Amino acid sequence: MYNKVILVGRLTRDVELKYLSSGSSVANFGLATSRSWKDQNTGDKKEEVMFIDITVFGKGGEIANQYLKKGNRVLVEGRLSLDRWEDSQGNKRSKHKIIAENVQFMETKAESMASSASESNTPPYNNSQTTDSTMKQTSSKSQEIDIEDDDIPF
Repeated sequence: MYNKVILVGRLTRDVELKYLSSGSSVANFGLATSRSWKDQNTGDKKEEVMFIDITVFGKGGEIANQYLKKGNRVLVEGRLSLDRWEDSQGNKRSKHKIIAENVQFMETKAESMASSASESNTPPYNNSQTTDSTMKQTSSKSQEIDIEDDDIPF
């Protein structure tokens, strides 16, 4: 079996960081993704927006809390998870979310130049699910890729 999700979108709210009783950190944020297409009957451009909850464990969650803010564009790679609970009226509820294993900060050149004037560069991070505390950062000297939303094939 294979459970892998890759999403590109913008944060819908600031990262919320919490600590478990074990001392591990857990970060949660919302991600808005969209897809657009042309209606075959009318020729009108249509757009579908999805709002997805993202959870990041360990050091990656702490880094997300430190660097990511509402509106930032990120690439999230992880696995789909189903939360199940019973509400106060006794109804069974469920909701899908993504458990992030990798989160990559993305921005255009214009956004990069504007943010670098006010902040330091935001590093990408890798949060492996099998080793929550493992974090990989790419060098700040790595080559910048200028990519627009329309250039992303998914």
